[in-house]
Amino acid sequence: MDFIPELPIADAAKTFTEWMTDAFSFLFDPINKHFGDFMEFVADDLLMSIPPVIFILLVALLAFFVSGKKFGLAIFSIIGLWLIDNQGHWEDLMSTVTLVLIASLLSVIIGVPIGILMSKNKVANAVISPILDFMQTMPAFVYLIPAVAFFGIGMVPGVFASLIFATPPTVRFTNLGIRQVSKELVEAADAFGSTGRQKLFKVELPMAKTTIMAGINQTVMLALSMVVIASMIGAPGLGREVLSALQRAQVGSGFVAGIGIVILAIIIDRITQTINKKHD
Repeated sequence: MDFIPELPIADAAKTFTEWMTDAFSFLFDPINKHFGDFMEFVADDLLMSIPPVIFILLVALLAFFVSGKKFGLAIFSIIGLWLIDNQGHWEDLMSTVTLVLIASLLSVIIGVPIGILMSKNKVANAVISPILDFMQTMPAFVYLIPAVAFFGIGMVPGVFASLIFATPPTVRFTNLGIRQVSKELVEAADAFGSTGRQKLFKVELPMAKTTIMAGINQTVMLALSMVVIASMIGAPGLGREVLSALQRAQVGSGFVAGIGIVILAIIIDRITQTINKKHD
C-alpha cells in the first residue's frame, strides 16, 4: 500500500486540539481554576477536617444500617479504614474519595438525563449508542490526552478523564431500565391522563430504579479504577502512591497503597450493591 500517501491524521488531531484549547480557553481556564479550588476545599478543608475516627465510625454506621443492621460490612469498614490510616495514607485516601465522589456524581448527573433521552427518542438512541461504544472501547490511557490538553495536570483533568470513562454504564442502564418498564403500566398511566413528566417520574423511573442503580454502581467502580491512571497526570491520592512505588520499584509501599484502593473499592461496591438490593 506504499502508493497511498500517509494520511495526516496526527497533524489534524494536533491542530484540532490546539484550536479547541485556544478557542475555549475562556471556558477551560475558569473550570480548571474554580473547580480545582473546589476539589481542594472538599479534600483538604472538608474531609480532612473530620477526624479519622469519626469518619470511620460514620462509614461503619452507614454500612451497618444499609446492610440491614448486619455487622459484617461495618466491621470490615472499621478494620479496613483503620489500616489505611495506620499506614499513613489517610490524606491520600481523602483525595481519592474526593476524585471518585465528584467524578461519579457528575457522571450520574450527566448520564441519567442522556439515558432518558435515548429511551424516548429513536434518533438520539441511534446517534448516542455508537458514541458510547467508542467511549467504552477506547483505552483509558487515551482519555488522558485531551484531559491534559484542556486542563493541564492535577485533579481536574483526572476527574475529566474519569467522567468520560465512567459515564457510559449509567447512560446505558438508564436507557435499558426505562425501556424494560411494562408497556401495560405505561398504557395505564396514559389512560389515567398522566402527563409525560408524571409518567416519567411516577412510573418509569421508579420501576427502572434497580437497573439504574446497577449502572450507577458500575460507574462508581469505573471511576475508582481510574485512580491509578489519573495519577499519571498529577491527580493526588492512593493512585499516585502506587505509581510512585512502581517507578521506584518499591514493592512494599506500592502494595500498601494498592491494598488501600482495594479496601475502598470493596466498601463502596458493597454499600451500593446493598442499597440496590433493598430496592428490589
